[in-house]
Amino acid sequence: MMHFSLAVRLLVLPLSLLAADVRIGPDKVFLIDGARSFPIGFTTAPPPDGKTPDGRDAYAELKQFGAVYHRCGVPPQTPMPEALRRIEHMLDRSAATGLLCAFYLPHIAATDDSNENELRRVVGKYRRHPGLGYWKGADEPEWGKVPVEKIQRFHDVVKSLDASHPVWITQAPRGAIESLKAYDSAYDVGAIDIYPIGYPPGAHSHLPNKNISVVGDYAQWMSEISGPAKPFWMILQICWSGVTNPGKTLRFPTFPEERYMTYQSIILGARGLMYFGGNVTAGMNDRDKALGWNWTYYSRVLKHVLDELKPGSPLHPALIAPDSKIKLDVDGATDVDVLVREAGQRVFVLAARRESATSEVKFTGLPEGLTFDRVLYEEPRRPKVFPGGFSDWFAPNEVHVYVFERRPSAAN
Repeated sequence: MMHFSLAVRLLVLPLSLLAADVRIGPDKVFLIDGARSFPIGFTTAPPPDGKTPDGRDAYAELKQFGAVYHRCGVPPQTPMPEALRRIEHMLDRSAATGLLCAFYLPHIAATDDSNENELRRVVGKYRRHPGLGYWKGADEPEWGKVPVEKIQRFHDVVKSLDASHPVWITQAPRGAIESLKAYDSAYDVGAIDIYPIGYPPGAHSHLPNKNISVVGDYAQWMSEISGPAKPFWMILQICWSGVTNPGKTLRFPTFPEERYMTYQSIILGARGLMYFGGNVTAGMNDRDKALGWNWTYYSRVLKHVLDELKPGSPLHPALIAPDSKIKLDVDGATDVDVLVREAGQRVFVLAARRESATSEVKFTGLPEGLTFDRVLYEEPRRPKVFPGGFSDWFAPNEVHVYVFERRPSAAN
């Protein structure tokens, strides 16, 4: 289904003025045409004219499960005229489906005197395209030793011409907080990619933690690097070279693993998510190779995770809410990450355990006037609820989402 605000623009504006307005609110929530959004994306999505295994439009399939954007780019060796033709087709198809492109042209993603004029021409041409959502700078610039000055210049040129679309860069899980922080002024949206599932585990990370909770470690990095004003995304694994290159053993995240990495990212501050590797051919079976995307993994695992997050889901109001001032104390475990969000009369508590042994965990600090509603996606499960808190069991890498309702007498 087409995004409502996009549909309105298509009805009332000429093509040259059909541009999504993408802003970042003071609470780090994304505003798309003024509507609060939790962006879910893919790098990369299926081919622009792709179909699902049952013949439906591929972009439309992703849209119905909450997809907002995807990286629209080409390999660096693609000649410029062909690169722009291909990206423009992605923009057109995205606009028709209600998706937004993160425009990525490697030829100009790091800017100096040699390509600034070309960057200005490209931004001027596409800044009003209805399929444009973000501009993407050079990929993993700190690891690739791309000078900060080139990334900063890309950001400054883009923003001087287009204030309606943020600049995004993704860093590799390498370097140090200080070396990554050097790029902080060169983007509006930061991100880090981390793919911990493989044999042996943790090969993609340079941190001591080789478990899948390393995703949370890097989310904490990004929170510190981006600071209090800028949102960040986490780039999570479908498939990557570390499980497909010669000598490697193919492995995908299971549903519990993908769900855990997704929720841990959200709990530790991510204001959007992107899933990497659906287009990695070496991870596809023959049917999916013919379709150009890993629909098998999507249908078995990923769409069930996204179903919990999509607009209209019971969790979605919490994803677009500011962080709550409610702070919970956790007893019985030192490795439970927890987030509180308030949306309307509901208080959401998202909690995810890392890898320690199964035990009962106690949460205290809930305000008066709340009644327990449910554990999302686990009904009729109930925790032990008592005045000011609750307790529940957590196994390694287990996630629970608790919902409490404010009683009418406690509502303001």
